[in-house]
Amino acid sequence: MKIAFDHQIFGWQEYGGVSRYAYELAVGLVSTCSQEVAVISPLYVNRYLAEATSKLRIFGVQMPKLPRTGRIYRAINWFIAWPFVKYFHPDIVHETYYSSRTIAPKSAKVILTVYDMIHERFSNDFSLADPTSREKAIAVARADHVICISEQTRRDLIDLFGVNPAKTSVVYLGFTLTTHSELLQNHIQQTRPFLLYVGNRGGYKNFEQLLQVYATSSLLKNDFDLICFGGGELTSREKTLLQKLGISKDNVRHVSGNDQLLAEHYKSARAFIYPSLYEGFGIPPLEAMSFDCPVICSNVSSIPEVVGDAGEMFDPSDSESMRMAIERVIEDSALRETLIVRGRERIKLFSWERCAQETLNVYRQVLS
Repeated sequence: MKIAFDHQIFGWQEYGGVSRYAYELAVGLVSTCSQEVAVISPLYVNRYLAEATSKLRIFGVQMPKLPRTGRIYRAINWFIAWPFVKYFHPDIVHETYYSSRTIAPKSAKVILTVYDMIHERFSNDFSLADPTSREKAIAVARADHVICISEQTRRDLIDLFGVNPAKTSVVYLGFTLTTHSELLQNHIQQTRPFLLYVGNRGGYKNFEQLLQVYATSSLLKNDFDLICFGGGELTSREKTLLQKLGISKDNVRHVSGNDQLLAEHYKSARAFIYPSLYEGFGIPPLEAMSFDCPVICSNVSSIPEVVGDAGEMFDPSDSESMRMAIERVIEDSALRETLIVRGRERIKLFSWERCAQETLNVYRQVLS
């Protein structure tokens, strides 16, 4: 079987969840499943591709990631991908994001992965000019089969787009924070224990509700810092909210860095908090579990599907429910140990090898 991944996400993202998924899946199909796989991205900015060492074939050259170049590279890639597609002659074209057009030849089957339905569920969080939802609908209609990364995403896709359930499958993601615990060096200088939040913080991520909970809990505010890893510096809106809530800027801080530093924060945190109102899947809780960091998380969307019984859950729309869950975990060492043990078992269910094998099964089903 000859499988091609298109250029869309690789010409846009240097790092990120979607490009990490597409890259790990492509590598897994080569190394675990012994398939012939190519990424057809004539111009790409993606660092995962740039550092690839497997037998994965890459038709393209790395370009610098500069402001406003994403759309330019995308437009160029549409025009110059065709000779590579014709040369490789794929049986399957796996589209890495949503577009109104495809590089797939008529002889190939088209597979699309839908990661979430956030643009549809939380449309007010996005600009009216954002084409994602419209292009997603076109791409879904064009695809021969759609892979969803959780059952929640699959249900939402069927409900919101009216997709035939027989055209869909669920394949869970793996996770990739591979820095081994025994190799970690403690670069974290903390005077107080801390709680960890990872990733973007806007809108449906529900971070502002977490700040309000932090401010109203004397235990959290007096004894623990809150560290936000990644997702960009604290915004002026967030800084204003901290001031309004009476939270010191020394106690809620932003940190950014590589996977090594993130792993060290997971390893050192008293607990990891995931207050999101919606997720298509949610990799950070699995990362936290892999470093024995207790998980405290929302009980909505796909989060319970991924976390199972390995997290202390709360209603993300209820501040009191969130506060009580966080306080239970940070005060109860026996509960933390229980969550850690359950987390070690839970992460065994998710791997890129398993993701690759189950995706290959979908390809075979579509071709047959």
